[in-house]
Amino acid sequence: MPKNLPTLFAVSLLFASGSTLAETTALTPHTAEYQVYYGSIELGRARYILDAPQGNFFRYRFDSDVGLLMLSDRRHIRSDFTLEADNQLAPMRYSVERTGTGPSFREQAAFAKGQNVVHSRYREERAQFPYDSELFDPLMVQLQFRLDMQADKDELHYTMVKEGEVDDYAFKVVGKERVNIESGSYQTVKIEVVRDSKKRQTFFWMAPDLSYLPIRLTHFEKGSKQLDIKLLNYHFEPAAPTKVPTTEQAQVIDDASNEEG
Repeated sequence: MPKNLPTLFAVSLLFASGSTLAETTALTPHTAEYQVYYGSIELGRARYILDAPQGNFFRYRFDSDVGLLMLSDRRHIRSDFTLEADNQLAPMRYSVERTGTGPSFREQAAFAKGQNVVHSRYREERAQFPYDSELFDPLMVQLQFRLDMQADKDELHYTMVKEGEVDDYAFKVVGKERVNIESGSYQTVKIEVVRDSKKRQTFFWMAPDLSYLPIRLTHFEKGSKQLDIKLLNYHFEPAAPTKVPTTEQAQVIDDASNEEG
């Protein structure tokens, strides 16, 4: 199993039924399930879930269960965030729980805007970073990417807190391409992760008609396909009345604003 599998999920990934897709955005509640392959070998599945917002409080979740021979990797990732002006997302809390073959670990980040600091914990290492309004977590940045694509933004560059560090990622549009996979035929925009070397290449395809939902991701190492992720099914939820945050969600907002580390 490639050791960079979790990073590819988080960075590059980086859902419709009978609903009216013309009215959807990346923030429309939805579920999407993907099949994960290592070369041509099936590893397992991954699922993304964006819950219905409670007021201006959003929660995005990722769950995966993949394995190869005697190796296994299970991850549960959660991102809590809010929507600010100009379709800008503001992260609040981010958490990762990994189990399976090898050491289990957790990762957490709290974006304390009121304290002007980001608290991070990866495994047993703690770190702090200056708060920045354009700093993202690796999960909700996918939704920001889709919002920016839908707004036809030219610059696709993002900075995120990941594994106890602050990393920059840039993407470029390669062109338009029809993608035919088991779940259907999609007109897509092909995106490439910008890297200094061509030894590692990652491409993914997003469907404009589905609010730029990722349809497929393929990663190459030295020209050989290592990872292939394909959309299995998707579902957009109908619009629902706006609700006020629950007690738990209000506490998350308060904790993120007053985090002391």
